[in-house]
Amino acid sequence: MTESIRLAKRVAELRACSRSEAERIIVGGWVRVDGVLIEEPQFRVSDQQIEIDPQANPAQAEPVTLLLHKPAGIAATSGKDQPAAAQLLEIANFWSEDASGMQPLKIHFCQLTACAPLDVEASGLLVFTQDWRIARKLTEDAATVEHEWVVEVAGDLAACQTPEGVKRLNRGVPFNGRTPTSLKVSWQNETRMRIALKGAQIGQIAQLCEAFGLQVLTMKRIRLGGVSMGKVPVGEWRYMRTNERF
Repeated sequence: MTESIRLAKRVAELRACSRSEAERIIVGGWVRVDGVLIEEPQFRVSDQQIEIDPQANPAQAEPVTLLLHKPAGIAATSGKDQPAAAQLLEIANFWSEDASGMQPLKIHFCQLTACAPLDVEASGLLVFTQDWRIARKLTEDAATVEHEWVVEVAGDLAACQTPEGVKRLNRGVPFNGRTPTSLKVSWQNETRMRIALKGAQIGQIAQLCEAFGLQVLTMKRIRLGGVSMGKVPVGEWRYMRTNERF
């Protein structure tokens, strides 16, 4: 039998490139061993068939952004630790109808930053990104990004559904010393509201409802800026497409 060697060494020989370049090609998802995608440079090979995609690009992989439909009851952030919701970011939970054309790779789950956190009780769109530009947009420029919610409520419904009640809802209430300047509230049906608010903060939607005698039963964030969660099922995730912008 032929003595086994690291896949990175074999790829470097076949590609006539450096070992570090070969490692980037492998983790980038460009190499198959006997027809099976292998992403580990240390994988041992002997006389197997090695296929390197002709379009393989050893340059640094483009950063990705993952959009998770967070279930209610799961923490989005947990102090300095990795957010609990990040545990759902695995290939098994990749949405089968993702239209990005991306193939999930292990490198896509590394060095992710959670942005625009959600209340523990809330479900909906949660963003994890490797792209510093997106992270900055959703943190430093957070006040300019509109959040859209679907909120199911109980309580003093009749008073809040009159034309005057809707006007009062749209005027909002102070939160952390500031009254929202871009609040849009409408009723979808007898118990469900649609709320759009720029720079929404943890607890702000619940406080708004409580101020008008409404009790939040469920709330789901369905959009951040120009990026919608779409039809992604609860607990699954998709890639942010190149034509989407926050």
